[in-house]
Amino acid sequence: MSFKKVFPLISIMFLVLVAGLGGYFYIFSQPASSEEMAKSNFVVPRGQAVSVIASRLKDGGLVKSSIVFRWVVKQEGLENKLQSGSFKLSPNMTPAEIALKLTQGTDDVWVTILEGWRREQVATSLAEHDLNSFDSLEFLNLTIGQEGKIFPDTYLFAKESTAATVYQAIQSNFEKKVELGLAKEIGQSDRNFDDALIMASLVEREAKGYEEMRHVAGILWNRYDIGMALQTDATLQYVKGYDAQTESWWESPTGADKTIDSPFNTYLNSGLPPYPISNPGLEAIEASLNPLDTEDLYYLHDRSGAIHYGQNLEEHNANVQQYLR
Repeated sequence: MSFKKVFPLISIMFLVLVAGLGGYFYIFSQPASSEEMAKSNFVVPRGQAVSVIASRLKDGGLVKSSIVFRWVVKQEGLENKLQSGSFKLSPNMTPAEIALKLTQGTDDVWVTILEGWRREQVATSLAEHDLNSFDSLEFLNLTIGQEGKIFPDTYLFAKESTAATVYQAIQSNFEKKVELGLAKEIGQSDRNFDDALIMASLVEREAKGYEEMRHVAGILWNRYDIGMALQTDATLQYVKGYDAQTESWWESPTGADKTIDSPFNTYLNSGLPPYPISNPGLEAIEASLNPLDTEDLYYLHDRSGAIHYGQNLEEHNANVQQYLR
C-alpha cells in the first residue's frame, strides 16, 4: 500500500485518538457528582505525595480520575503549593476547584508533642499555637494524674478546639496506639503495665534509640528486682521542676540534688517513682515491656553523649575515670 493511501488513514486515526483523549479529559475533569452537595473533611498529612492525594480523592469519590487530578495540578503549577491540613470538599467540585482548595489555608493547626515532655511543656506548647479556645490551665487540670499518657505524636486540631477537645483526642490516641496497638506486648510482658509505663518515662529521658532504650530498661529493671535504688538523674530533674534561670524543665542536677526529700528521688528511695515523670513514646514503652536481658547494673553517658555500660561498681568506676574525668 502506497504512502499516499496510508497517510489519510493515519491522520484519521490520530484525530480519533486526539478526540478520544480530549473527550476523556473533558468527562473526567467534571465533578464526580453534580448532585452530591454534602461536604466532608479530607485530611492531607504533611509531606504526602500528589499521587497519593490523587488516589485518595478518587477512592473517596471526590474525583472521577486520579490521573486527571494529577494532570490538573501539574498544568496549574500547583505541585509545590498543596498544603497539609483538613479541607471541606464535596463531590460536586471539579478537580481544578479541589486542587485550588488544597492550596488555601485551613481551619486546622498541626501540633507536635515531643517524646519525654512533661505535661506542663505540652500545655505551654499548645498555648503557643493558633488554638483560639484553648486554655492551658484547664488542660493542666484535666491532665492531673495523666502524666505518661499524654501521648507524643503529631496532631491536627481545629483552631477552635478547647482544652477538653484536645485532651480527648490525645487520650483516644493513647488508647489506640498504646493500649490497643501494644496489646500483645503488654499481655506477654512479665511487668505490670502501670509499672512499665513509669519505667518507660525514665527510659525516655535516660536513653536514645530503641536498642539503647532496651539496654537501659534492662539495667533499671535489674536494679528494681534486687531492691537497688534506680539512681536516675531524670527523676531529680522532675523533682526540681522549672528552672527560671535556664528556662528549662530538665536542668542538669547537681550532687546536692541527690539529697532532695521527695518520693520521686530515686537516689534516696528504692523502687519506682509514684507515677511517670514524662510522657514516653512507643519505643520507650516497648523497650520497658521487652527490655534487654543483660547482667549490667550501671551505665553512664560521656561528654559526647555516647553510653557505656558496666556489670558491677568496679567496671562503672573505671568508666567514670575513663570517660568523665
